Amino acid sequence: MYLFSKSRRLLCLWLLATVAVSASAQQSLTWDQVRLRFEQQNPSLLADKLNIDEAKAQEITAHLRPNPNLSLLSDQITPFNVGPSHGALSYLLPSASVDYLHERDHKRELRLESAQKATGIAVSNYADLERTLLFNLRSAFVSTLQAKAVLKLATDDLEYYDHLLTVSKDRFDAGDIAQIDLDRLELQRVQYESDVQTAIVNLRTAKIQMLTLLNDRTPIEQFDVTGSFDFTDQLLTLDDFRTMAIETRPDLKAAIETVDKARTDHKLAISNGSTDPTFSVDVGRNPPIDLYFGVGVSIPLRIFDRNQGEKMRTQLDIERNQRLLDAAQAQVFSDVDSAYATLNSNLTLLRPYKAKYLQQAVRVRDTIAFSYQHGGASLLDFLSAQSEYRSVELAYVNLVGSYLTASAQLNMAVGREVIP
Repeated sequence: MYLFSKSRRLLCLWLLATVAVSASAQQSLTWDQVRLRFEQQNPSLLADKLNIDEAKAQEITAHLRPNPNLSLLSDQITPFNVGPSHGALSYLLPSASVDYLHERDHKRELRLESAQKATGIAVSNYADLERTLLFNLRSAFVSTLQAKAVLKLATDDLEYYDHLLTVSKDRFDAGDIAQIDLDRLELQRVQYESDVQTAIVNLRTAKIQMLTLLNDRTPIEQFDVTGSFDFTDQLLTLDDFRTMAIETRPDLKAAIETVDKARTDHKLAISNGSTDPTFSVDVGRNPPIDLYFGVGVSIPLRIFDRNQGEKMRTQLDIERNQRLLDAAQAQVFSDVDSAYATLNSNLTLLRPYKAKYLQQAVRVRDTIAFSYQHGGASLLDFLSAQSEYRSVELAYVNLVGSYLTASAQLNMAVGREVIP
């Protein structure tokens, strides 16, 4: 008896632990939690982040000074002219010299400045990649919420229709409707079953896309997201969104930084056209003098090569990047205007749905269903009312999904999350 009671306690504890683990494993993630996981785990984002570290390493290289050169020389070695009074090393002339290239016109400082601006561009490009990937993630997140809403709608419709089938079978048993009418009602149920299965597949597909972006191997059955599947009726003006985009868009910032870097590179090209002298010091032994030292300077005569081609190339590069900046700015306005128009169009359609059409669809369905159950409406009217209700509800869910996707598109166009 004691062993039996102890076994029951252990079984209960194991069941409770299993339920707790299952509940924690199936915890729904909010958008903020999904975004945090994405930033920590997405391989494309993590790989691009290394470009920033590489650019910082280039700063170290760009700021290095030239290395001095050490030369060792031993001259007048006469191993085959050895007499009784002279050794083989009597006339040996050993010497050592050190020379160093002195860079003029701030070459080193300009190289460092150019490398630092390249790092800034890498940071902006990383932010732009994150902006694009976040839109893909947000779209997958919205698709998951939309698929869940469609699945709930399809399940509710199936349950409602099954209830009506039960009532219709009772009417058939009572002789109130014909066999053909009951058969047509039962055949119509296939469409509701198909809607449920399609919604299940769409939900799994959306979750798979999210798990791919998160680089997560969690089983689909244990992965879920939660969030508000609704729309906000208020919007800022188009000019407000344009202003925010000009201030925030990382690709536009990268274009501005590229123009600035091109100007620095042009200054560096001019500096590289200047002459850099090489200073040297040498020390040696010259018999009969014991030791000597000397100093020297070497100055290249830049008669032909004054870095003319690089000067011209960098000057043209400034103009080219300025044109690309103008194109990037025009693209920002185009993105914002297009996303705003799409979002505003969705709002125009959603307002009457929420204010009127949804209630009308429910009222028409319930009224026709009641009339049909009491012999006041035909089967065709009943099936038509059911179809209209499904169409209106599904259209509303899809419009909300389109609104949330357009909101994500506007967030991407602006460069930050302006519509949660």
